[in-house]
Amino acid sequence: MSVDAGSLGFLLVGTEESRLVVLRGNSASGKSSVAAGLREKFGGGLAVVAQDNLRRIVLREHDRPGAANLGLIDLTARYALDAGFHVVVEGILGADRYGAMLARLRADHRGATHHYYLHVPFAETLARHATKPQTGEYGEAEMRAWYRERDLLPGGVETVIDSDSSLATTVARIMRETGLAGLPALDC
Repeated sequence: MSVDAGSLGFLLVGTEESRLVVLRGNSASGKSSVAAGLREKFGGGLAVVAQDNLRRIVLREHDRPGAANLGLIDLTARYALDAGFHVVVEGILGADRYGAMLARLRADHRGATHHYYLHVPFAETLARHATKPQTGEYGEAEMRAWYRERDLLPGGVETVIDSDSSLATTVARIMRETGLAGLPALDC
């Protein structure tokens, strides 16, 4: 089954005050940790739309062109923005498969949208993977097949954050650059 959320005729989403943050990068680049850090730092009113959760847990599908998770990620982010949340979309979100959806979401969002690409060299990706709970589920061969060196979206829309930026520094930077640091948490 293939769903193209852009074909459903979406219009503008969110408000001029809402923030949309997209965190992309290879496996074990720190996307989930940064998203959790942003939520902890900001407080209520920040929705985290995680590719792994929607694709692997909710839908239990493989990452392939035209998969249902593309539409579900898009719909979930749009719904949360329209419900008054700031949104962090995080995942590997390969440019070839997810780029068009992310471009539509960025174009349709009324507020500020910020894209970040967390760049981690492959050797460090393997070292980080060894510390994750999923270490037994897949190994170096699979990770090498998935790894894409600087898989950036077209148009220079992403800020690249290299692996030498600590988690705390990365979270503080994104909070500041997106304006989330100056906004109040919401009572949800």
